[in-house]
Amino acid sequence: MTARTRAHAYAAGVGSRRGVTADEVLELVGRTLAEAEATDATDGTDGTAGAPLAALATVAAKAGEPGIVAAAARLGVPLLAYDATALAERPVPHPSEAARRATGAGGVAEAAALLAAGPGAVLVVPKRKSARATCAVARGVGTV
Repeated sequence: MTARTRAHAYAAGVGSRRGVTADEVLELVGRTLAEAEATDATDGTDGTAGAPLAALATVAAKAGEPGIVAAAARLGVPLLAYDATALAERPVPHPSEAARRATGAGGVAEAAALLAAGPGAVLVVPKRKSARATCAVARGVGTV
């Protein structure tokens, strides 16, 4: 039997300013997920479009931010938190000096999404911004 590649669920990485609301996070995550599904539907990725959101991920320092916690709860997904060192070790295509100053990592949303999606993860949508938050979407790849 030969293994074939299949896509797994999406993971959304979120960064925010203090005081972000759950509604703002949910709107941004929804918009970014819709973009991920559209991208996957047009790039020939087999079986990923419409895949579920498996997790919301962020930097540990934001894991208690009420708007992020509430957004994960309303989405019905776990909130995964990574320390700044783990995020800093993950290269991202769009590093941010503001994120580096605030967390010690060059990026939160992209790195958190990639870490949450697991080994072999692919960034489907790079960071997108709203007034008080950032979001990126990654998907993992495994074999069956």
